[in-house]
Amino acid sequence: MTTNDLLQVGLYLVVLLLLVKPVGSYLALVFAEAPNRVTRFGGRVERGIYRLCGIRAEEDMGWKRYALAMLLFNVLGVLAVYALQRAQQWLPLNPQHFGAVSPDSAMNTAISFATNTNWQGYAGESTMSYLTQMSGLAVQNFLSAATGIAALVAVVRGFSRRSSLGIGNFWVDLTRSTLYVLLPLSLLIALLLVSQGVVQNFKPYVDVPVVQVGSYAETVKNAAGNTLKDAAGHDVIREIPVTTQTLPMGPAASQVAIKMLGTNGGGFFNANSAHPYENPTPFSNFIEMLAILLIPGGLCVMFGQMVGDRRQGWAILATMLLIFIPLTIGLVAAEQAGNPAWHGLAVDARASALQAGGNMEGKEARFGIASSGLFAAITTAASCGAVNAMHDSLTPLGGLVPMWLIQLGEVIFGGVGSGLYGMLAFAVVAVFIAGLMVGRTPEYLGKKIEAYEMKMASLAVLLPCALVVIGTAVAVMLPAGVAGIANSGTHGFSEILYAVSSASNNNGSAFGGLSANAPFWNVLLGICMFLARYPLAIAMLALAGSLAAKRHVPESAGTLPTHTPLFVTLLACVVIVIGALTFLPALALGPIAEYLMSVH
Repeated sequence: MTTNDLLQVGLYLVVLLLLVKPVGSYLALVFAEAPNRVTRFGGRVERGIYRLCGIRAEEDMGWKRYALAMLLFNVLGVLAVYALQRAQQWLPLNPQHFGAVSPDSAMNTAISFATNTNWQGYAGESTMSYLTQMSGLAVQNFLSAATGIAALVAVVRGFSRRSSLGIGNFWVDLTRSTLYVLLPLSLLIALLLVSQGVVQNFKPYVDVPVVQVGSYAETVKNAAGNTLKDAAGHDVIREIPVTTQTLPMGPAASQVAIKMLGTNGGGFFNANSAHPYENPTPFSNFIEMLAILLIPGGLCVMFGQMVGDRRQGWAILATMLLIFIPLTIGLVAAEQAGNPAWHGLAVDARASALQAGGNMEGKEARFGIASSGLFAAITTAASCGAVNAMHDSLTPLGGLVPMWLIQLGEVIFGGVGSGLYGMLAFAVVAVFIAGLMVGRTPEYLGKKIEAYEMKMASLAVLLPCALVVIGTAVAVMLPAGVAGIANSGTHGFSEILYAVSSASNNNGSAFGGLSANAPFWNVLLGICMFLARYPLAIAMLALAGSLAAKRHVPESAGTLPTHTPLFVTLLACVVIVIGALTFLPALALGPIAEYLMSVH
């Protein structure tokens, strides 16, 4: 790695850490049970929403009612987005006259955006109308993110409350997440992006003359659609000049803002954050990277404040950084080292000079290797899925890092809300393991961790792992699964493994090279996305309900401190060991094998 690489990574981390404390303190005020200056400021609007929707804000829900409300709301969201895609050809704000999306793709997309995955098997600018983008996809970007935050807040109340039968009100938490957090931050980020040139309009697509006229070959056909032949029996070919280029328009900035802040990741354009209309400048790139981790980092600080011990929040954040920083540096270093297949080849001086510059394949020149590698690590650590470079073009070891960050359960920052409650499940497992070592009932934040809590935490930890290995096995065994890969051998396996890992951990990014917009892949990945989101969230809500009903246990000489460097190290080891034991065999067949083959 160069000094410039380290400076870019270091600057990003410094700015992020300077912002997470004020953001976390603000989030703690938003979800505080006592009125404060934040909730009083928007109180009139908030109460108006409750009256309009018939919500009893004072109602305290048990975990079952909370989970039922969450599930009902999200299933209705899936149905609404599905219907919007199927009917978009008859609806307004469709200047390009796009037709209805196919049933399997519409189902996959509806589940994807409702679960905060935002996996896309289609090109947005050639498939979705403006109305579908705004009323369906952008709305779900807000609501799926708000659902994750609401579920987290309920889980945190399970740790902070004592002898309580309730964990809060889903509708209140959902409303406050949207009204006080996502909407104002999205407006700010959208304005910053517009200032950098991100498009935000409702214009039809624009045809402009090209600077240099080109052409392409086309076979000539008769009125019946048959290809014409010349006297020698060859196809008749004609050259078609290319004098114009179509530039896509649309309300992109508003959707880009929430896709980053909500760790959604669905691109308005197919090239996602590599598209110059979504991410035109290095400054816009920095803003987008910052937006991805801003709320997940702030939620760690909020957690510490809500449980009454700020050190707990900083310990969780330190655990995330302890894993994130080395993996990020390793990814950037692997890309700077270039493709190992070049070494030992008899190439000319020019090729050697290009290789010395690192692996620029699949990367935007305006961002470079360091920023592209940092973006790849951020988006896969945070369950975002937005990309500013082609992950399929990463070196074998460079590609291993984002894949493994996803497979760790999306708890290294993770999705807004879902990442932190996933990490809390790992924390419960960690204190249970520590309790076994000393032969006493484990405790976490003053609550005894018993058999029921361990079952729910284990379900939350192991379910995504099971979905990845089972889904990948199904895909590689069936002809419909392997039919979509563009590369044979180890890299083709990596494409399948990455796709199933992304869907099963609600990330949404793709290696590329896999033609996933097919009935088999749309159904398989749709099932993985749904099961990765809701059973896991329900298990954590059940854990929260059990903990909220328990009394607080005073600390004793045998209590494991959960804010010390020792616990941070233990928690990081638990996360890594579970990921290593589960996925090392699969990774050995994919990126590791590809690396070993490329160096010989």
